[in-house]
Amino acid sequence: MTESITNIPQLALEWYRAGRGVAIATVVQTWGSAPRPTGSQMVVDADGAMEGSVSGGCVEGAVITDAIEAIAEGEQRLLTFGVSDDEAFAVGLACGGEIKILIEPVGPVMPVEILERLTDARYQAQPVVYVTDIKQSRPRLQAASAYPVRHRTDRSGIEEDGRTFVAVHNPPLRMIIVGAVHIAQHLVGMARACGYQPILVDPRPAFGSAARFPGETVLDSWPDEALRTLKIDARTAVVTLTHDPKLDDPAIVTALESEAFYLGCLGSTRTHAGRVARLKEVGFTDAEIGRIHAPVGFDLGGRQPAEIAVSIMAQVIQTLRKPS
Repeated sequence: MTESITNIPQLALEWYRAGRGVAIATVVQTWGSAPRPTGSQMVVDADGAMEGSVSGGCVEGAVITDAIEAIAEGEQRLLTFGVSDDEAFAVGLACGGEIKILIEPVGPVMPVEILERLTDARYQAQPVVYVTDIKQSRPRLQAASAYPVRHRTDRSGIEEDGRTFVAVHNPPLRMIIVGAVHIAQHLVGMARACGYQPILVDPRPAFGSAARFPGETVLDSWPDEALRTLKIDARTAVVTLTHDPKLDDPAIVTALESEAFYLGCLGSTRTHAGRVARLKEVGFTDAEIGRIHAPVGFDLGGRQPAEIAVSIMAQVIQTLRKPS
């Protein structure tokens, strides 16, 4: 699931079923130094209990007050904070920061059926988008494929018409790491901290042991077989680290045939030249091979495994968040 939208729909559903008046507040637009991204959510009940965050604490008090009133009225509200520096200061926003927040009472505005479907989609790891009109409540769910760029980049927001808000509800991003080497020991933790589900692939028992990777998911099948089983999609990053063509090449071929948004391969420029030649021999084009980030990661000058892992994670983030 995205960083900005977690279990708020499920929690709102549980509170509503328990007989509590409930509203969901969602950041639908931001400008300047707003402290929380678009799509961030908070659930509020009629007594002022709340979970989640729409500003990191800056405007929550004001939002709770409006949410309680919206629940009583059974109508949605659109709030704007920080239009001027004075107003930003009044609600605790950084100078010039602005946010627009939509409050939707569950039942009268946001149908319970939608919350049920959002909850089911989360547990089935199925992406979906919530779409509504911020001026006239018309909530509905659509397939994530209807908004491919928003789906791939986890970018909720208002469309060009100025009133259609699209909230992206995605399953977790994944990072498949081929090669349970020293770099991977650092990379799995970084990936998880950045919201990715890390999965290790290494058929060599000595490398992928539980002692070296306690609590991690490690697949011991051959890389191409493992990657096909994992069904790589557009929210998957693949990193090959074995430095052994017998293991890396099958994974690279499978990843190039997939929709993976990132493919990075360990090895020097000379190593990659040999890799390119082998891929051309089996029919891959220059454009297809050009998807590979090699040598993997940004050139930060680091030499230690943890430093290399940082460079890889940074490149993965940039590829996802700043698509060309």
